Amino acid sequence: MDGFNIVMVIAIILFARLGVRLVTGYIKMKKEDDNDANNHEEIKKD
Repeated sequence: MDGFNIVMVIAIILFARLGVRLVTGYIKMKKEDDNDANNHEEIKKD
């Protein structure tokens, strides 16, 4: 492998890791928002 291929492999790995972190963070944030929305609805019902 020449230098360009090595750089491309490293870049692909880094972008894949970044994508995984963004997706997991988004899912976690969405779950917290759903929990907050449910808590607010329960408070309003009381």
